[in-house]
Amino acid sequence: MKKQSCGVCGSSVYFENSVCLHCGTNLAYLRDARAIVAAGSQGQYTDESGAIWHRCANSLLSGCTWLAPEGGGQCFSCELTRTRPNDSDAKGLSQFVAAERAKRHLIAELDGLGLPIITRAEDPDGGLAFDLLSSVKENVVIGHADGVITINLAESDDAYRERMRTQLDEPYRTMLGHFRHEVGHYFETVLVFSDDGRTREARHLFGDDTKDYQAEIDRHYSEGAPADWNERFISKYATMHPYEDFAESFAHYLHICDTLETAREFGLIPSTPRGTSFQERVETEWLPLSLALNQVNRSMGKDDLYPFVLSGAVIDKLEFVHGLRTSASAAG
Repeated sequence: MKKQSCGVCGSSVYFENSVCLHCGTNLAYLRDARAIVAAGSQGQYTDESGAIWHRCANSLLSGCTWLAPEGGGQCFSCELTRTRPNDSDAKGLSQFVAAERAKRHLIAELDGLGLPIITRAEDPDGGLAFDLLSSVKENVVIGHADGVITINLAESDDAYRERMRTQLDEPYRTMLGHFRHEVGHYFETVLVFSDDGRTREARHLFGDDTKDYQAEIDRHYSEGAPADWNERFISKYATMHPYEDFAESFAHYLHICDTLETAREFGLIPSTPRGTSFQERVETEWLPLSLALNQVNRSMGKDDLYPFVLSGAVIDKLEFVHGLRTSASAAG
C-alpha cells in the first residue's frame, strides 16, 4: 500500500482512515488519484478538474471510505457488488464489512498494477461483479463464473476460516487471499483466453485447461497432490487443475507486488532500478524480505507471514502473470 499523509496537517494516514486522528480532518479515498484526500465537513472533495466527489453512500453500511461521482451514490468499488446480505441478516451484514474492506484493497491494487476492470454495466455477460453472500441460512460456495465472483462472508470470521484452513491442509487463508485468487480466474479469461498466443503459452506452463474440471476435482480430493508438487506448483490446491494453478499464481503475484510496494513505501527496501525483471525482483527483493518477515513473525510467536517456497517453475509462472500486466498496461 502507498504511504499516505493528511493534506491538512501532513500526519501519516492509512488506506481505511475516514478521519485524520491528529487534526480531525475528514478523509476519503479518491480512486482516480489513488490518494486519500481531505473530504470537507460535508464529505465532498473538488478535484483538479473542478469535478465534485461525494462520500460513498455505503460509508455507514460497510465502512466505505471511497468517493463517489454523485451525491447519494456508490463508489466504483461498491458498484461492483451485485449481491449483499439483506437488511435483516445482522450477522451477514457484520461480515460484509470485512469483505468490502478486502475488496477495496483488491481494487486499489489492480488499479495500481494497471490491470483493466470491465464492469457489468460495460459487459453484461462477462464484466466483473461480486456476490458477497451470507451463509447464515444457506450454503455458499466460493467461486467464479463468467466474471461474477462469489464470496462466502463466513470467511471473515477468524475461527471459521482457521477451521477451514486446517481441514483443507492449507498454510494460508485470508479474505483478501480469496479475492485475489478468484479475480485471477476473471483475468485468465480477459487477458489469456482472449489471445491465441497467450493461451498457447499458458497451456505450456500451467497445463491443458480443457481437462474436465469436475473430474480433476474428484481426482484431487481422492488422491491428493502429487508427492513432488512443490517442485512445480505454489500450493497443493494449484495441482487440482490448470485453472486453479493460474489463479493461485495470479494471487501470489498480487501478494508479492503489494507487499513489496508497501515495504518500499515504508523504507524497508530501496527503489527498484528501471528495467529490473520480475524474476530479479523475486530473487533480490522478495526472497530476502519474505525470509526476514517470517523470522519477525516467529519472534512474535506467530506463524510464517509467507509460508511458501518459490521453485524455478513457479517463478516462470509468476513471470507469465507479470507479462499479462505489462501487456495490459501497454494496450491501455
